[in-house]
Amino acid sequence: MASYTYEQIIQELQKKIYKPIYFLMGDEPYFIDVITDYIEENILNEAERTFNLTVVYGKDVDLPAVVSLAKRYPMMANYQIVVVREAQNIRNLDASEIGKKINPLLQYAQDPLSSTILVIAYKDKRLEKNRKLYKAIDNKGIIFDSKKIYEDKLPAWITSQFKLRGKQIEHDAALLMADSIGNNLSAINNEITKMLIYLENEKHIRTEHVEKLIGVSKEYTNNELIKALGRKNITQVNKIVLYFASNPKDHPFQETLMWLFNFFQKLLLYKDVQQLSEQEAAAKLGINPYFLTDYKLASKHYSRQQIINTFHLIREYDVKSKGVDNTFESQELLKELVSKIIYQN
Repeated sequence: MASYTYEQIIQELQKKIYKPIYFLMGDEPYFIDVITDYIEENILNEAERTFNLTVVYGKDVDLPAVVSLAKRYPMMANYQIVVVREAQNIRNLDASEIGKKINPLLQYAQDPLSSTILVIAYKDKRLEKNRKLYKAIDNKGIIFDSKKIYEDKLPAWITSQFKLRGKQIEHDAALLMADSIGNNLSAINNEITKMLIYLENEKHIRTEHVEKLIGVSKEYTNNELIKALGRKNITQVNKIVLYFASNPKDHPFQETLMWLFNFFQKLLLYKDVQQLSEQEAAAKLGINPYFLTDYKLASKHYSRQQIINTFHLIREYDVKSKGVDNTFESQELLKELVSKIIYQN
């Protein structure tokens, strides 16, 4: 069967198109939680949920217990829902056989009840596609692989979430949110919800709204750091690095490394496409043309070899940050790293 996106699953659920099994796996908990919550809250009415909604946790059940629950019939409703949260804690869940017997979940998945909606939330792990269980569930139900959104894709995701709620957000405001909150979709969604409450009458969300309601300053972000590095604005770079050093919990070194890597990766690509039109070049980089100026300016300050050297530096300091041949705190590592990037030959 075709793989499903998060949006496709929600759209089908909204149309009351249900599958007997939803196996939700992967390393992005946000999408798994939203799908699970939607199924729990919207398929059955309040009276039906009393007898037909069962929620269990992986550490408390085994596979025979899950299958036993799934085989029950609904009471005074068209469906019963069985939700298994933290299913990654169930032993032998992905095995074809347990002892000399077939895996009971595999056996059930081959012929599931149409009146049961079984939701298995399998966080931070994945079923291998060559497993019999994967093939059985894929044949009868839905397997959803919930993947992390890359750091450089977060602003676009934030923009789309505001659009879904009938609002527009400035590019810089979306960047500021992504930079200040990081790759935590649940936290981002909570902040969006909060902003929508306070800005109910605002159609356009601006940077000053984000600064005020989230409590961040645009001046001290990873986005501003890479802009300053791109321009070799040493004063501004040092100012931001010192601020990061005084707030290490809010500005983790690994997150800054990711921003640096993504920026210089696109900068290297820009070297190859800069002769194209702005629209074409931006499309190749996967960015809004609004941000192309940052790469134009940085391209004047960094040669192709210097960009390649920067990749080596980022990898070197990534290893150091993990304690290999290093005794310095991450704040000191960042100071060293940006200095080497700026002053390299």
